[in-house]
Amino acid sequence: MFAPLWPHRVTLLPFASCEEAAERPQEPRAGFPMSLTARWLCCSRALAWVGPAAKGRSRWRRIRKIGKYAGPVIMGSCIFITYEILALGESVTLDTQAVEQEKLKSYIYVYTIPLEPQGLEGITNKARKELHRAVKRLVQVTAEMFSWPLDEHYMKLDVEDHESGLWLLLKRTQSAVKPVRVQAVQELAKKHHWHDYQYRTLAQACDQKSSIGLARSQDVDLRFFLRPPLPKNSCIEDELRYLLASLPQSEVDQCVQYFTSLALRESNQSLSAQRGGLWCFGGNGLPYAQSLSSVPSEKVESFCLQALAKHSKVPSHCDQIVMNGGLQLLQKIYQLRHDSQKIQRNIIRTIGNLALHEHLHSAIAQSGWIGILAEAMKSPHVIQASHAARALANLDRDTVKEKYEDGVYILHPQYRTSQPIKADVLFIHGLLGAAFKTWRQKDHSNMEDKDTNYTECWPKTWLAADCPSLRILSVEYDSNLSDWRSKCPVEDERKSLAYRGRELLTKLKAAGVGDRPVVWIAHSMGGLLVKKMLLDASEDPEMRSVVQNTQGIVFYSVPHSGSRLAEYSVSARFLLFPSVEVKELSKDSPALRELNNNFTKLVREHEVNILSFGEMLPTYIGSMIKLHVVPPNSADLGIGDFIPLDVNHLNICKPGSRDSFLYQRSLKFIKDALAKEFKG
Repeated sequence: MFAPLWPHRVTLLPFASCEEAAERPQEPRAGFPMSLTARWLCCSRALAWVGPAAKGRSRWRRIRKIGKYAGPVIMGSCIFITYEILALGESVTLDTQAVEQEKLKSYIYVYTIPLEPQGLEGITNKARKELHRAVKRLVQVTAEMFSWPLDEHYMKLDVEDHESGLWLLLKRTQSAVKPVRVQAVQELAKKHHWHDYQYRTLAQACDQKSSIGLARSQDVDLRFFLRPPLPKNSCIEDELRYLLASLPQSEVDQCVQYFTSLALRESNQSLSAQRGGLWCFGGNGLPYAQSLSSVPSEKVESFCLQALAKHSKVPSHCDQIVMNGGLQLLQKIYQLRHDSQKIQRNIIRTIGNLALHEHLHSAIAQSGWIGILAEAMKSPHVIQASHAARALANLDRDTVKEKYEDGVYILHPQYRTSQPIKADVLFIHGLLGAAFKTWRQKDHSNMEDKDTNYTECWPKTWLAADCPSLRILSVEYDSNLSDWRSKCPVEDERKSLAYRGRELLTKLKAAGVGDRPVVWIAHSMGGLLVKKMLLDASEDPEMRSVVQNTQGIVFYSVPHSGSRLAEYSVSARFLLFPSVEVKELSKDSPALRELNNNFTKLVREHEVNILSFGEMLPTYIGSMIKLHVVPPNSADLGIGDFIPLDVNHLNICKPGSRDSFLYQRSLKFIKDALAKEFKG
């Protein structure tokens, strides 16, 4: 009934080893026989000991099962993230060494060279040069810090190999001593071998006077100037009208008020047609206003800019223009209308007027206009470059003491120069002329035959090269043949010879005319203005130096006793209402006779040299009329030399070439009249 118990033996193990004993088979070991009760008790104790371990094994099995599937996912994610981090590190690399090099570029290093017992004899040539340059730099910096005078030998610092010279030169441009400052700017402008970052760094470090001096330096690198900000999209027409509306209408003449009101009002075809194309300044009307459905936005901008240019001639209005953001607005229009030379000229003209006031120079420089004007100076178009030259000359108070008001343009020298100016030559155009187009080279009938050396302004190109010590100025004023488009209420008074003479004389005096010897060169009605200005100057003690320094006058077909043009005013359709200028040119006019008599007395009294040219060919006016605008007997003053030429009235002042008789004879007269100055 009961199985034998004695054959069964049991091995007693410590409690801590029960789990291990239950998991692995036990080899028979020597022991003692165990009864049935003892075996039951022992097994019960074994079951009690093994229970928690079984639960732990099931828990670990679940963990291993989860790890079997989650492990690869976690491992793959880690690998992917690691790969992305490495890839990002390769694409975006921060070179700390480069950053440190940029930070330390402005430092001046003094190299230490170990000396052998034999002294400098053991140093290589390269090391010796480095030591010499380091010592020079140290001496230069020390002298700058304590304002010590340096020998010229030490001032010649090698800036090509060491950027420390760049900063030393920049420090000299900010010197309180004007000659030192001007010389440093001149040296700085000659640097063309630097890296782009060096120019950009200097552009940020240059002060206002240095930037203006660089802009007026010939062949300067445009990287010296900060680039203007990109224009924002907005309605330019609305901004222009807002700017004009913000300007006071006081302290301006009736013409400015009239044209401002038009610029604020006229914007569509119907109003323009009703006004008959009244958008005009000195006869520049709208011939297309009645044929278009609306006035182009570019034309509306042009009208507003012309009105703004008129306001910029009033000092108190200049402050208002700057305060109301006019500089930024004009810059935006200048960049957007880069294809319109007319709009850009009007803008630069306004900037030139604002530059007449020194307290506005900082605002002009800070708004980024210096770089724009420097770029415009390099324009191949003479008119564009001359407008920019006038604006920069008004900004440059280091080397220019004169001020060039609206309508007075400097043709030479347009850049800073060390050449001393010995005399002035002034060009005054005639009826329907201009400061530049009147003095261009003679046009060829076939444009393909035009010489490659054709010049748009021979005084700027030829005369400046032949007489570099002259200051060459050109004057511009509005003139008309007809009053068809002259609607300003006081236009008639402003166009009179007496008014224009006083106005131009005041402008020329501000430009320094009369401070040195002067030669006047005039065409057509411009000669009458010269005569009127000299007579007015002779009666004004403050202006008398203009007459006293006048050495010679060249007249190109000047109607001293009147012109036949007024006689044909009825025959020509566009002269049905002759302008004030044409009326004053009437043949045998009492006013002209009195002007001529007084002038001849003045010329004889001051022994002024006179050279006159007369036209021998008729001029076509339109397609119907052909006439001698100024007959030879009217062009001959009766004093000095008179030379008739086989040219018409328009070409009498336009030489065919630099070797032509017209130019060479005019050049000889200028040199003879200023012989004392050229010899000195």
